[in-house]
Amino acid sequence: MEHPQQPEDSMSQDLSEAVKAASREVHSQAENSEFMKNFQKGQVTRDGFKLLMASLYHIYTALEAEIEDNKENPVYAPLYFPEELHRRAALEQDMAFWYGPRWQEAIPYTKATRRYVRRLQEVGRTEPELLVAHAYTRYLGDLSGGQVLKKIAQKALDLPSSGEGVAFFTFPHVVSATKFKQLYRSRMNSLEMTPEVRHRVIEEVKSSFLLNIQHPLPGAAPPVGPHTQLSGGHGCRGALCHVNASLLAPGGRELCPPEGPLSLEENLSAGFFLWA
Repeated sequence: MEHPQQPEDSMSQDLSEAVKAASREVHSQAENSEFMKNFQKGQVTRDGFKLLMASLYHIYTALEAEIEDNKENPVYAPLYFPEELHRRAALEQDMAFWYGPRWQEAIPYTKATRRYVRRLQEVGRTEPELLVAHAYTRYLGDLSGGQVLKKIAQKALDLPSSGEGVAFFTFPHVVSATKFKQLYRSRMNSLEMTPEVRHRVIEEVKSSFLLNIQHPLPGAAPPVGPHTQLSGGHGCRGALCHVNASLLAPGGRELCPPEGPLSLEENLSAGFFLWA
């Protein structure tokens, strides 16, 4: 069976550089999504942020469960940094802040978030080498843009300066984000991969970015109802609504749900993009 050919320059690059180069276009789409542009302007509501944080709780619970199951697997083990990176405990604090002591019964879990979680579970159980892609996209993004977004949320939502409600964005065991990201990338580059596996990891990074592309927060754009169907003409992108030849998962699998575009609330809860 023939495997997809990697460009020569990609094969000569370190994995971290190849991933960055290959995902540049979809990375730009994510950074320029309507959701992210509005968030950076401070156009965020408490209800929208609560929904966002609940989505992150489900996503990281799934991601870190799969990481734990594969922490001794050589395809992932060098990237196992639970104390420095794992977010579930911090998100549990945030859930208690936003949803109260019975938060486990109260937090939403929408279709888009379930779809993202299913992909994480599928990867962890059947293609654990692809966990590298999802961990890279999430954790390095959190370390890069998270502090900026934390300050925006605190100001826009009048949150306590002590950090309640935004524990997710704080990494107490990472002294220098810049130095830690350098270490993380060096570990990525040390992973032994065949050209075929390397290609699939790079493609999965693109898919991971798409799963994290967001849409406007409720109240941050012209009014739309909770069941308004977003389309490609309303800032809807790649993973959830607008699919074209370049926005496909590995093997050409469409990420857009077969039943059509999701509602605004469902799209919002798919995930949250930060800058890797």
